[in-house]
Amino acid sequence: MSDGIDITHGGAIAVDPEALRAVAEAMGRIAPSLADAAAAIRSAYGFIVGTPNLSGQVDTVSLWASAARVDVLHDECGTASSNTLLMADVYELVELRAQLAALAIQDTAQAFALDARIAQLEASDPRVAEMEKWLLAGWKEKRFAGLGEQLYLGPSALSGGSGLNLGGVFLLAASIAATGTGRLAPNATLSGSGGPVSVTPVRTGAAIAPPTSLAEAFRRFPDATGAQLKVEKYTMADGTNRFVLYAKGTQSSLDPKEPFDLKSNLDLYTGRESASYAATVEALEAAGAQPGDEVHVYAHSQSAMNAAYLSSQSEFDVTVQVTAGSPVHPTVREDQLLIEFRHTDDAVSSLAGGGSPGGTGSPDSLVVTRDGDPFDVLLPAHLMKSYIETAEMVGESGDVRLDAWLDKARELNEAVAIESTDYVARRE
Repeated sequence: MSDGIDITHGGAIAVDPEALRAVAEAMGRIAPSLADAAAAIRSAYGFIVGTPNLSGQVDTVSLWASAARVDVLHDECGTASSNTLLMADVYELVELRAQLAALAIQDTAQAFALDARIAQLEASDPRVAEMEKWLLAGWKEKRFAGLGEQLYLGPSALSGGSGLNLGGVFLLAASIAATGTGRLAPNATLSGSGGPVSVTPVRTGAAIAPPTSLAEAFRRFPDATGAQLKVEKYTMADGTNRFVLYAKGTQSSLDPKEPFDLKSNLDLYTGRESASYAATVEALEAAGAQPGDEVHVYAHSQSAMNAAYLSSQSEFDVTVQVTAGSPVHPTVREDQLLIEFRHTDDAVSSLAGGGSPGGTGSPDSLVVTRDGDPFDVLLPAHLMKSYIETAEMVGESGDVRLDAWLDKARELNEAVAIESTDYVARRE
């Protein structure tokens, strides 16, 4: 993996449009003050040069030049405000089109409202639609960076003696996924039943604290032998309970009773309830979670798909969802904080089709991407170790957009009791 990370609100959206508008309006409020300052400087200049013996004691040339510099600042502030508002409109247009594409039924009242706002934005300034095309083109160009070079195995009889590059296959699969198969509609649900399954607590601990960084959260994945799930139960002072789930991805096992297997991957990607999803729900219930209880989820790979459906169809209140290498891109409510970690050269993550060009979830939701390695032979880009490294880089960046996640994690510090349990799940 390369050292560069990119943190955006959505695939092509760097910052939430409303946050940009707030910045633009703040700059707009400053501009008149600068104009007043320039006028005050010129007034002072006029007083000084009009007062006998005073102009000799003041550098009037510099004073007049300072007024000119403030005029330039006024103009730059006004231009920056206008350009920022324009960019906010472009981001909103990208986001609205993504929302429209995510709607399962296009003739709903919501779709008509989106269409009306899209038309309004396009009519407001001809540059908006053109800049949208430019923005999307840049996003599409980099969303699978490094993927096409994965698993180059050299000359092979399978390829007539030329280099066998399985990355080309991955890139083709990602392109197909980009047509929409890897993007979940709002309120997506699974069909069928993944049970019966059982979950067994294998380790219980206490006297811990909530994670203080995303990297630390990723390191908390269960480490008890055979455990795929960990649930932390936080009992708050008011008697309510909150839960934090840490869920591993696909397990390399030939055991037919392993629920986190390739069959569960296929089930989830095709919209069927998997044994791993059933086990995840059962582990939360075993830890004491009840309908309506707040749940934070940290999940990798297959479990990231489970997390998406926990937030869209379960009876739990999933307020925080942090995923690494998910094969799908969820569409979540505006009150849900979604942070997606995606390596552009991760073949599994590419099944989400590069995600969505627009943002989803709360205004504080983020997508973290990292550029690909030109020669990944064993797919290290998908390993949890690689995503922990990326999470460490995010923490070191000091990006203020992490504050919303930190605030949600810090709320758990007010718990009066904390219990952590690792679970082993099995098919029955």
